[in-house]
Amino acid sequence: MSSSSDAARIETLVRKAVDAFRPDLGVRLWTGERLGPQEGPCIAIRDVAALAELALAPRIDTAVQLWTSGRLDIEDGSIFDIADRRSPVKPKDALRRLGKRRIAAALPALWRIRRAAKREALAQTGADAGASGSTKAAIQFHYDVSNDFYRLFLDERMVYSCAYFTEWHDDIDRAQRDKLEMICRKLRLQSGDRMLDIGCGWGALLIHAATHHGVTGHGVTLSQAQFDLAQERIRAAGLEDRITIELKPFQELTGTFDKISSIGMFEHVGFANHDAYFATVKRLLRPRGLYLHHTIARPAKKSLKAFMRGGSEYRAITRYIFPGGELDYIGHSLQKLEANRFEVHDVENWREHYGRTCRLWAERLRLNFAEAAAEVGEPRARLWLLYLAGCALAFERGTVMINQTLASRRDKGPSGLPPTRADLYR
Repeated sequence: MSSSSDAARIETLVRKAVDAFRPDLGVRLWTGERLGPQEGPCIAIRDVAALAELALAPRIDTAVQLWTSGRLDIEDGSIFDIADRRSPVKPKDALRRLGKRRIAAALPALWRIRRAAKREALAQTGADAGASGSTKAAIQFHYDVSNDFYRLFLDERMVYSCAYFTEWHDDIDRAQRDKLEMICRKLRLQSGDRMLDIGCGWGALLIHAATHHGVTGHGVTLSQAQFDLAQERIRAAGLEDRITIELKPFQELTGTFDKISSIGMFEHVGFANHDAYFATVKRLLRPRGLYLHHTIARPAKKSLKAFMRGGSEYRAITRYIFPGGELDYIGHSLQKLEANRFEVHDVENWREHYGRTCRLWAERLRLNFAEAAAEVGEPRARLWLLYLAGCALAFERGTVMINQTLASRRDKGPSGLPPTRADLYR
């Protein structure tokens, strides 16, 4: 059978599928024709081989590859617009209407088109079309992008962690400023305190703490780009005598600190290293010193075995949203803190705050997409747009959580904390 005949058979199947599912969005065929609603957001399938690949390998990997390459796209809307649409027809009812025989009859055509596309890609580039490097790159270059790229969607201080919204309509600059201040309040920072920030990023928290609370700060990062810009910002703020930063693993640190913060780095420690991590924090913190543990987590399961096993959704999150990370659950983190001789004082869930943060980041990147593509290339910019939108949806839907936990290095006697937390929210 000719490729044109195969394409025509698949086109017919898609038409029948749109009629059966009646989606609340348009579908743009590779021929240019739009099916379904003629206004509003539309999923665009740029070539028939892309549909064949998705139909025969319906995995998140496949969708990411197709999206990153631009073969699967969105017109007249955003990823959020697509996520908000729901078909009024139940999937089982739509499949019944579509018919198993019709689907089965199209399978040979799908296989032939997919095989032909793979052969063509191999002949042109020497690479299998189904083994696109774009998804591997999602892991390899997640953090290896320029500071100028981050400036396109982060706030003016370049804080790359969950913001804190005193009002949901606040912009990202105010929300990140309020986050930095909330962290400082929770740590009860006082002039003269020696503060350590583990995974200090571009130095925003240390600069805020030194400027507004009079601390002497020290930070560690493993990113050369973050280290260089942080040093530049510290010099610009005239804080070289108050803040120092090292490009080294936190495990190699020595000395004693009054207050320690860890904002969004614990996700990369790994379950096997949790005890060693908390033991290091304890070693660096003075007795009754305060530690703020800010980390992404996911809901607990009925057993640790079930939690560790996870599912396809969790594997997708840890591969594409938090590459290389292992997300803990709050009960396990608290158990490890207590087992390592910390006293837990407060736990606050910021899930909705991170959903809002990521949505604003994604919207800002979308508005600056042309500049982002010029800076890092269109495939990488598309991947990041998908990543940020995926983060937002995961937090909004409760697939993942984020918690701020305040603890102190256990010691006898009073904790030194006030009797209430009213001052935090003044």
